[in-house]
Amino acid sequence: MSRCSCEEDALHRIRPTPEERTYVRTIGSHLIEAVEKTGLARAMMVGSVARDTFIRGDRDLDVFMLFDPSISREELEEKGLALARTVAEAFGASCREKYAEHPYINATIDALDVDLVPCYAVLRATEIKSAVDRTPFHTRYILQHIGDLGDEVLLLKQFTKTGGVYGSDHMTEGFSGYLCELLVIYYGGFRGVLEAAAGWRPGVVIDIEGHGSRAFEEPLVVVDPVDPERNVAAALSLTRMSEFVELARGYLATPSEAFFIPPPSCPFTEDAFRRTIDGRGAKLISLTFATPPYTADTVVPQLRKSAESVRELLERSEFPVNRFDVCMQEERSMLLFELMTDTLPAVRRHLGPPVWSEGNARKFVGKYVDADLFSGPFIEDGRYYVEIPRQYREAALLLRSRSLLDVALGRHVRKSMKEGWEVREGRACWDESFASFLGEFFRHESPLVRVLRHRQE
Repeated sequence: MSRCSCEEDALHRIRPTPEERTYVRTIGSHLIEAVEKTGLARAMMVGSVARDTFIRGDRDLDVFMLFDPSISREELEEKGLALARTVAEAFGASCREKYAEHPYINATIDALDVDLVPCYAVLRATEIKSAVDRTPFHTRYILQHIGDLGDEVLLLKQFTKTGGVYGSDHMTEGFSGYLCELLVIYYGGFRGVLEAAAGWRPGVVIDIEGHGSRAFEEPLVVVDPVDPERNVAAALSLTRMSEFVELARGYLATPSEAFFIPPPSCPFTEDAFRRTIDGRGAKLISLTFATPPYTADTVVPQLRKSAESVRELLERSEFPVNRFDVCMQEERSMLLFELMTDTLPAVRRHLGPPVWSEGNARKFVGKYVDADLFSGPFIEDGRYYVEIPRQYREAALLLRSRSLLDVALGRHVRKSMKEGWEVREGRACWDESFASFLGEFFRHESPLVRVLRHRQE
């Protein structure tokens, strides 16, 4: 299928230059040579650089060091980290230890962000001993099947990046680079992916190799062609999938370069924040606490679980929540809630059993007959009720109470909050370090709406 002018223009902007390709690959080759010269492991480039599907300027270089599967996990970590440090230091780089399933080294080498990752050199992806062992198989598969579709992958990646649905991290819950590559291979190109996606609904299953061996529950299933037990789209949430469907329909209806050019970021100032919350009239409450010392893949799901539990606590206490979101930063994390009201009357209506449930009715009346009540027990439409004093009339008081630690918080979040948390209300929720997050919270619109508005400006 021939490309439209906006796609050609996009490729002209995002396709790596020959010089950039040569530069990145040369550094990668030198790193591989340095690893293999030690005789401790084989090495290979993986990821989008190795597959030539990286967007201009995205200079992340991943070099995997493949160790003999006979060594223990402890040896892999010890020898792998030591070798990675030795190689990075030989290139004059300082090392930063990071952690996925096991530790690896991140370094900046000649202006490239380099990950040196130890893994096992297993013979088949179904024999992996750690999750990263699968990555070399992904690279080999794409290189064998990508053919002349590299530019089509670049278009899809840029399309999803502009739409805000690119990234399989727990904060984004979107499309990974590998998923984009597989979709292009399966559907034959960028346009083919969009035409199919326009008709997607939850439950779509794509099995390129026809070897899926289990059922998956995620809204989009793309069976990993190198591992029938894995769904490549497992990280993709229903929201991000739906947003991509909307983007695909919008682009097919009216192709435009606006789908490939991210709109300029508009700083969210304290003044804009104040005008926004004053205009909305709802009640904003934030909880902030020290970020647990773990990776985002560990912490973010726990933040979401914790926020959902706090929402349930608020609504059980009759403080209706309009929306909520979470943000993890290096030092502090925030749970943000917009309430329809944050103050309630002193009286609370409490439902009792039906009158004809004799045993429960007797217990209910016995419990409340001498209690401190506004009124009751009384009967309405066959059920007992009482009107009792409300424990927390203000949402902020509820969230400052120890009741917060009784809900189902994430394990690491709970540990952090036991050391203390801060509750702010209204204008006091403003925090310069969370300005971008607060701005996104209030600029709540679908990706297509954002693109259409940007195109009109």
